[in-house]
Amino acid sequence: MRTITLNAVRNLGILAHVDAGKTTLTERVLFATGTTYKRGEVHDGTTVTDFDPQERDRGITIFSAAVSCTWDGHRINLIDTPGHVDFSDEVERALRVLDGAVAVFDGVVGVEPQSESVWRQADRHGVPRIAFVNKLDRAGADLDTAVESIRTRLNTVPLVVQLPIGAEDGFVGVVDLVRMRALTWEDSLEEGPVPETLMAEAQRRRRLLEETVAELHPEAIEEFFAGGLSDETLRKALRELTRQGAGTVVLCGSAYRNRGVEPLLDAVIAYLPSPVDVPPVRGVDGEERRPDPDAPFAALVFKVNATANGRLTYVRVYSGTLHKGETVSVEGRAERIGRILRVQADRHTPVDQATAGDIVALVGLKSARTGTTLCAPTAPLLLEPPVSADPVVSVAVETKTSADNARLTDALAHLVDEDPSLQVKTDPETGQTVLSGLGELHLEVAVEKARTNHRVEITMGRPRVSYRETLAAGVTGFVYRHVKQDGGSGQFAHVVISTEPLETGFEFRSAVTGGRVPQEFVRAVEQGCRDALAEGPLGHPVTGLRVTLTDGSTHVKDSSEMAFRTAGRLGLREALKAGAMTLLEPIAEVTVTVPDDYLGGVLGDLAARRGRILGSAARTGTTVVTASVPLAEMFGYVTRLRSRTQGRGSFTSRPTGYAPA
Repeated sequence: MRTITLNAVRNLGILAHVDAGKTTLTERVLFATGTTYKRGEVHDGTTVTDFDPQERDRGITIFSAAVSCTWDGHRINLIDTPGHVDFSDEVERALRVLDGAVAVFDGVVGVEPQSESVWRQADRHGVPRIAFVNKLDRAGADLDTAVESIRTRLNTVPLVVQLPIGAEDGFVGVVDLVRMRALTWEDSLEEGPVPETLMAEAQRRRRLLEETVAELHPEAIEEFFAGGLSDETLRKALRELTRQGAGTVVLCGSAYRNRGVEPLLDAVIAYLPSPVDVPPVRGVDGEERRPDPDAPFAALVFKVNATANGRLTYVRVYSGTLHKGETVSVEGRAERIGRILRVQADRHTPVDQATAGDIVALVGLKSARTGTTLCAPTAPLLLEPPVSADPVVSVAVETKTSADNARLTDALAHLVDEDPSLQVKTDPETGQTVLSGLGELHLEVAVEKARTNHRVEITMGRPRVSYRETLAAGVTGFVYRHVKQDGGSGQFAHVVISTEPLETGFEFRSAVTGGRVPQEFVRAVEQGCRDALAEGPLGHPVTGLRVTLTDGSTHVKDSSEMAFRTAGRLGLREALKAGAMTLLEPIAEVTVTVPDDYLGGVLGDLAARRGRILGSAARTGTTVVTASVPLAEMFGYVTRLRSRTQGRGSFTSRPTGYAPA
C-alpha cells in the first residue's frame, strides 16, 4: 500500500436508488479485486458492507461502509452508501469527502426517485460520476431506455461506451466500443473480436459516441472531422469530460451474475479523478491545502461510530501525513491518535500512518464530531462541514421504567453523536423526550439501535411531522426599543425593521444611513433575528423571510452588542406577530407501482390522503403513478398499499419541500 502514489488512488462512492444493486456490485468488486474469496449475497445476509444486523434483517443498506481494494496497481477506497431516502444524510456526508462516484441504475426501470436525489447531491458537491446500468439479465431490461431516462431526468449527456451482447436471460457480455472488442463471461472474463452479427451496430454506436464527444470536447472535433477519433484520443476526451462534469460515461452489466464488473473497475481507473486531479481543499478562510504528503496535516471527519473496537472516527485525509501516536488539533484542543485503522467495513487493519488521499478510521479521539476538522497544531485550518438535512418527522420516546431514564439519555446522546441528522429535544408543554429524523424508517432504525447497543427498553409514540411557518404579509417600519435599567450600566437598543416574504430561507439587509447604528451593532441585530427564527408565533421554525433594518439609535453608555442582539430577537418576534403567518407542512413525491387491476383503488386512496397526481406511466401489466402527498398522510401507507393490492404494490417517496398546510 505504501508504494502506491496519489495518482493511483481513487476515492469513490456507490450511489443509487434502493434495490438498484449497489451492495451486490460492491461485493463483486471486492471479489474481482481479490479482497474477498467468496461472493456475499444480500438475500443471504453474507455481504461485507451490510454488516449491521438491521441491514441484514431488512435487506437494505442503512449505514455507509468504507472498504479498500486494489486493481491494476491502483488503490480504490470505496464507500457503499444507502439508497433509501431516509438515510440520504449518510450519502451527503460521504459525498463531502469523495473524489468520484459510480451511479447504479436498474436496467428495467432506469432512473428512480432516489437516483435523482443522490445525483443532485453529487452535483452540489461537484463529484464526477460514471454510470452503471445494472440488472440487464432481468426480464424487461433495456439499456437504451435506461440511458434515455438518464438523459431526460438527470440533465446530463450520456456517453455510452458499451453494447450488450444478448438480452435478458441471454445477456452474456458487452462490446467495448472504445477498443472495439467483445467481453464475455461464462466462468470467467474472456476477450475476443466483436461478433459479426453485432459489428454493424457496434460501428454505428461507436460513430455516435465519437460525434457526441466531438460536440463536447474542442480538441477532439478536429480529429473527428479528419477521419474519426483514435482510441487514445477518445479515452482522453472521455476522461476530461467526466472530470469536468460535461458528460457521463455509461457502462452496463449484471452485478448479480458477475458480468461487467472488471470493465467498470477499468473505467474507474481510466475516467474518475485521483486526489491530485481535484481542486485543493479550501478552508473557510480561503486557505488552500494541496494533497501533498509533506504538507501540514489536515483531515475532515465524515462519520463517527461506536464499535467493539472503541469509538471510531472516520476521516478523509486531505494533506500531510498522520502517524500513530501523534497529537492533532481538534477545533483548538490537542488530542492524541491512539491507532490508525485501514477499514474493511466492520473489519479493521492497523497501519502506522495515513497520508493525503487516504480514508481511514482513527481511535483515541474523544471530542471529534461529524464535520470536525483535524489539523496539525502548528498549522490550523477549518474546513466547511457537511450540511445536515432538517428533520421532518418526530416521535416521542420514553422508557418503560423511570429507572432507565438515565440510560435513555445516554443512548440518545450516542445516536445524535453518530448521526447529526437526528435531533433530540424536550417538549416544553408535555415534558416528553422527542426524537426527530428524516423519516419513519430512519427513526425506527435509530430506536432499535439504541435498544440493542444500550440494552434499554424504549417505547415510541405516533410519528408527527415537523411543520414550518412563513410570512404571508409583512410589516413596514416596525419600531422596537429594548431598555433595561436596574442599577449599574443599563441596556439600550432602538431598532426599526421591516419584514417581507421570501421564497425560501432567510435574508437580512441593512438600509441604515448616517451611521445611526454602528456596523458591529448591525451584525448583532442580524444574529438576534436569526435567534428568533427558531420559533415563530405559531410555535414552529420560521423560513421564507427577509428582514431589513431601516433605522435605529444608540445610547452613548448603555448600548452594546448584547442589547442590540436582544432587540433584534424580541423585535422580530413582535414584528412577526404584527404580520400574517402561514403554516407550512412537508410534502413528499410518491412513486407507486401498482398492478392495473388495483389502479382505481390506489388512486382513490391517494386522493383521500390529499395527494395530487403528477403523472403516470404504463408498463406491462402495471402502472407507475407519481403523486405529491403531504408527509403527514403517508404514515402507515405501506401497510395500506399492500392490503389494497394483495401485496403486489410498492412505492418509494422523497421529500420535495414545504407547502401551505
